[in-house]
Amino acid sequence: MPFELPPLTYAFNALEPHIDATTMEIHHDRHHKAYVDNANAALAGTDWENSSVEDVLTSLDQIPEGIRMAVRNNAGGHYNHSLFWEIMGPDGGGAPTGALGDAINATFGSFDDLKAQVNDAGVKRFGSGWTWLVVSGGALEVMSTPNQDTPLTDGKAPILGIDVWEHAYYLEYQNKRPVYLEAWWNVVNWDAVAARYDAAT
Repeated sequence: MPFELPPLTYAFNALEPHIDATTMEIHHDRHHKAYVDNANAALAGTDWENSSVEDVLTSLDQIPEGIRMAVRNNAGGHYNHSLFWEIMGPDGGGAPTGALGDAINATFGSFDDLKAQVNDAGVKRFGSGWTWLVVSGGALEVMSTPNQDTPLTDGKAPILGIDVWEHAYYLEYQNKRPVYLEAWWNVVNWDAVAARYDAAT
């Protein structure tokens, strides 16, 4: 079936004061909805119109060239944002524990070092894009992508992603992307990230 906009599992104002309600409403109901609508329009009438977003994004080289960029941008936007809403929550923050926490400490030295790398990748992403924590070949890795590109297309499993498009933070933080990135860690839902880590490993 065509892609659908996933409902938020918390209220628009649930992430305040770190992410304001107006930003959440516009971001989810308008930006994400537009990606869903545009991806469905691009795929309508093709062999891919009832495929999962994961199947579409891991098979972009097979998508007809005339719609490939529209699919890449909009299906990517749908996938990225669906992950984004899931890995945030009103009772977020703190530090990861369990297998994920152990892997972060083993890979990066500490959670603070991971945070610094993720934030740095987000600050240095020129223009619009995302900063990610992914599982690649069984190991954790920090990366960033432009626009709505997703690590999934590169065969990597994203487990945490922060949207650094200006629409994600501009009402609250204006051009202060580093401040937004620092504040974002107060809303991260580690249970959701850990579940993605477990599934990827």
